[in-house]
Amino acid sequence: MRRSLHATACRAAGFVTVLALGIAGARAAAPPPPVVSVVVVKPQKVYQQDSFIGRIQAAHIVNLVPRVTGYLEKRLFRQGAEVKKGQLLYVIEPGPYQAAFDQAKANVADAQATLDNAELTLERAARLLHTPAGQQSTYDDDKAAAESAAAKLQAAEAARETAAINLAYTQIRAPLDGRIGASAVNIGNVVGPNTGTLATVVSQNPMNIVFSMPTRDAIRLRQRLVTQGGLAGVVLRVKLPDGRMDRQEGTLDFTSNQISQSTDSLAMQGTIPNPVIKGLGNARTSDRELTSGEFVTVIVRSRTPEDKIVLPRDAVLADQVGDYVLTVGKDGKVARADVKLASTTPATATIASGLAIGTKVIVDGVEKVHPGVKANAKVIASPVAQG
Repeated sequence: MRRSLHATACRAAGFVTVLALGIAGARAAAPPPPVVSVVVVKPQKVYQQDSFIGRIQAAHIVNLVPRVTGYLEKRLFRQGAEVKKGQLLYVIEPGPYQAAFDQAKANVADAQATLDNAELTLERAARLLHTPAGQQSTYDDDKAAAESAAAKLQAAEAARETAAINLAYTQIRAPLDGRIGASAVNIGNVVGPNTGTLATVVSQNPMNIVFSMPTRDAIRLRQRLVTQGGLAGVVLRVKLPDGRMDRQEGTLDFTSNQISQSTDSLAMQGTIPNPVIKGLGNARTSDRELTSGEFVTVIVRSRTPEDKIVLPRDAVLADQVGDYVLTVGKDGKVARADVKLASTTPATATIASGLAIGTKVIVDGVEKVHPGVKANAKVIASPVAQG
């Protein structure tokens, strides 16, 4: 009986020992804190910028319309090429208009001769007026004849000027430097004022940028410009449809005096250089980056950078309360920090407020932790703001 009780006691003592060893082993096997990547908050030079959809628009677009009627004799340009102001583009048959001009010149010469003779006759009548051979009626008739001849000379000169203008209209010249489009008519066709546009010349450099800015953004921009020298405090950059950035910088020249009631936005316009692309040879369609009518992304950027905190965009989370980030404190514990964003890009987020310099912000591994737990923070390089 004693031996049985002793055996039972030994088995119980063994079970307690095994249980204690199991608990100790479980404590020893507890997983370490998860590893997360963090950046140390520090200010860097950031250009404040916003992006909007805009359109490239030529500063001048001129339709070439004939002013006189006649056969089209010549077309002196290559379609799609760039032309210079004053360059001869079309010639409408000048023959009839040259003949009309020559006739008008002859009429002027005839009227001048008639006037010269009338003035001589009037001069003789004036000398004889106070002599027995002179008569007042003769003087009056000669004076009227001289005045009539002077009026006819003026009319002939006016007709000559009209004929000269019409003759000049037979040569259609480029009204400005630009690129000419396709010709709407062929040589040999009869053209005239009712024909419509023969071709269109579009100026190439500089180009206008037209876009609309939501009222909220326009107010924010206006507040920035107060301390940055007005419109000169921002520059315009253009992202092309293929995603490339145009190398030129533009200026903001104009803001509308009314807000659109349908879109609650403010129309704006800027100017940007559009030089010939070097290395492409003679002027062709692709010689310049920007084309009138092209949709682009307009970036309105401050000219002077400011000290701002920049984080990877993925580090900023959001819920019903607002935007926030997860931080790691000196004790290794994860905490939430509510932040206010100044601006964002697909890659970065610029923080307006909510973070102190030196704070460690989790940028990778946020899914592994939550506020209150401990984390093993691995510091990585901060992202660089795009200027």
